[in-house]
Amino acid sequence: MTTTKDAAQDFLAHHRVAVTGVSHAPKGHGSNAVYTFLRDHGYEVFAVNPTVEQVEGDPAYPNLQSVPGGVEAVVIATAPERAQQTMEEAADCGVRTVWMHRSIGGGSVSPEAAAWGRAHGMTVIDGGCPLMFHPEGDRGHRMMCRLFTWTGKVPRSV
Repeated sequence: MTTTKDAAQDFLAHHRVAVTGVSHAPKGHGSNAVYTFLRDHGYEVFAVNPTVEQVEGDPAYPNLQSVPGGVEAVVIATAPERAQQTMEEAADCGVRTVWMHRSIGGGSVSPEAAAWGRAHGMTVIDGGCPLMFHPEGDRGHRMMCRLFTWTGKVPRSV
């Protein structure tokens, strides 16, 4: 087993990251917060949303396969029912590192999709948020990380 902290550091070492579920109406969407934070911190980040052509002033892509040049890591920030399909797309694209976003509530975590990814050799962080582990993450995210780790919403290991 790998600690979530170590898996998060590995995830954040990738610089071409897709974020699924980025909304054209960003208010209150965790996916948009992750997308803009990574973009603003030097990552080459790609919004994946099949229903729009643009989000946050950037092009959106209908799926992982359509991202030019591919990606190294994926944040799943859609309904958990869509996580399996995204996990399979990521595997087909050669992605080995996936983060299922979760803050308050169930988030995007699908235990079945996480198990599938692990069975196919992927590192799957099934809870929390990249902003909780990024060295430049805000104080609120660091506090949520401690609380959610304590309550089990952020796993201690993956």
